[in-house]
Formats: sequence, C-alpha cells, structure tokens
Amino acid sequence: MRILIVDDQRLMREGLATIIGLESGMEVIGTAVDGQDAYAKVLEMRPDVVLMDIRMPGMDGVEGSALILKHFPETKVLILTTFDDSELIIKVLENGVHGYLLKDMPSEAIIGAIRTVYNGGTVLQHDITSMLLKEFTKIADQNPDKTHPISGQEPELYGFLTEREKEVLALLGQGLNNKEIAGMLFLTEGTVKNHVSNLISKLGLRDRTQAAIYAVRHLHS
Repeated sequence: MRILIVDDQRLMREGLATIIGLESGMEVIGTAVDGQDAYAKVLEMRPDVVLMDIRMPGMDGVEGSALILKHFPETKVLILTTFDDSELIIKVLENGVHGYLLKDMPSEAIIGAIRTVYNGGTVLQHDITSMLLKEFTKIADQNPDKTHPISGQEPELYGFLTEREKEVLALLGQGLNNKEIAGMLFLTEGTVKNHVSNLISKLGLRDRTQAAIYAVRHLHS
C-alpha cells in the first residue's frame, strides 16, 4: 500500500516514515507539510492512505482532508490528533475521514490503523469517542434547535432500525470493528456486516464512520 505522511513537524514526518517503511507491504511514497501540500501530493502520487496531522499552519488537516476526499473519494484518510482537538475531530469526521488516532500511540497501533482503513475499516478509539460524546452533548445543550449535520436526516429515522441494528449501531459508536461486535452479540462477522450495511442505508449515511458518529450523537442519554 502507498502511504503519504502529512505533518508540519519534520521530526514527526521522518519518524513515521521510518516506522512505516520497515513494514512489509507498506511504502511511504512522500511527505507533505500542510493540507494544501498534501492535496498537491495526492494529485501527483495517488496514495492509497493519507496519514494526516489535524493541526498545521496554513491549511490544516480539516480543510486538507475535505479537499482530498472531495476530489479523490477513494483515498483513505487517517487523522493524527491529540485529546485537545475535540472540535477539530468533529469537523474532520463529518468530512468523511476513515478514522483518527492519538499521536502518542505505539507504532504497532499506528501500523494496525493504517492496515484497517486500507482494508475498508474504521479506526475510532474508545477514549476519544468518550470525549466526543461529552462534546456532542455540550453542543446539543447549547444548540437544541440545531439540525444534525451528518446526514440531513431527522433522528426519528432511528426508529426504523430493528433492535439488533440498534445494538450494532451503539457498538459502532464505541469504535468496535465487525469482529468485536460479532463477539459481543454472539453473531457471525457476515451477519454483523449485513446489519451495518442495512442501518447505513436506512439512516441515509455514507459509511460506517458516519454511522459511528451518528451513534455518538444520538444514542446518549
């Protein structure tokens, strides 16, 4: 898989390139210093996965990922973030990125996350999801009449889901993958995959990342 690393800090770019370059089946084809540079490199090199810092001078990871996904929707974008970036994480997830992880995660976790998004999965960390839940709740309290921007659909559509689909949706919101959901609900992975596809279709969402965000937004009490 071909990977582009985007970070304004040279040490971070070079460190990630070294770590990823040691992995079999992975090739770092380039680096970029901000979102605009990243878009230019994607246009030129067509990477499979973009590993994108969320905070950068110039064009940040929010704008950069939106630009890339608008013109190259097949590209997988994985965001590098910190606990202090909740507002930016909300924005970047709504742009359709395929996951996020903390910058200080062990190298094997970063490698695993890259493989996950490359293979069509989503990377949502439980601890960050918990933080986002609090942030979403605060936003909802401050803007009770604000529409839900993820799908443009009213949350009443949630009522059209089966009880099993609701269970799967709640676990998606915790960042679990199909295998983990299958284990918790005593189902096969194929069955879980079908439930995920059905609930995404019913809710008018784009992918499982948006389904996970929907769960965090709407399934709290």
